[in-house]
Amino acid sequence: MLKIDKLSKTYKNGKKAVDNLSFEVAPGDIFGFIGHNGAGKTTTIKCAAGLLEFTEGEIYIDGNSIKTRDMECKRLIAYIPDNPDLYENLTGIQYLNFISDIFGISKSERENSIKKYAQAFEITSSLGDIIGAYSHGMKQKLALISAFIHKPRLLILDEPFVGLDPKASHILKGFMRELCDNGGAIFFSTHVLEVAEKLCNKIGIIKDGKLIACGRTDEVKGDSSLEELFLELIENE
Repeated sequence: MLKIDKLSKTYKNGKKAVDNLSFEVAPGDIFGFIGHNGAGKTTTIKCAAGLLEFTEGEIYIDGNSIKTRDMECKRLIAYIPDNPDLYENLTGIQYLNFISDIFGISKSERENSIKKYAQAFEITSSLGDIIGAYSHGMKQKLALISAFIHKPRLLILDEPFVGLDPKASHILKGFMRELCDNGGAIFFSTHVLEVAEKLCNKIGIIKDGKLIACGRTDEVKGDSSLEELFLELIENE
């Protein structure tokens, strides 16, 4: 579903944020992308979402190049940044209808999906409110609903659990698994290593723009916890 091939990104100041990354996220995978602040996670994610041009390499979404067939790629994905930038003068329901219109979701289908996710995240009563009055957690929930309602083939998330309460985090994990059980794939970054260890079947660990470990979670971590492995790799590298 997502193939990153020899990806590198160098900024104008000469900083090489991502250095020769290669890995794949297949249908059914929940791939956790782990690294300290400034390691290159968000740069990689923005490149994969088609928001940032890259210096070298290639990114494919379901076989389509993000460089040459960006619209085809973007129809297949949903991207949620770590700090959702929503249209704050709209109400929650207006925003969800706007997203539904963009992806051509029928009236009946959007109504059913919005009802399902809004009830689960417990924001149904707030959908008529202006988004600018939402808390950070409420905005995060609304952004997640907007991602799930058009049933993306690939869901790309940057620190999706930040700002969510424990119940909402549990609900999100269930919806992530549901999407992958239906043939989708998820690529997300997180600092919550316990979540990555339990939720992800694949992980990648990045440091200073380079991938220092990647593969099936159980094989990468071996007999160690993911936290122990992460700290050991970061120190040794």
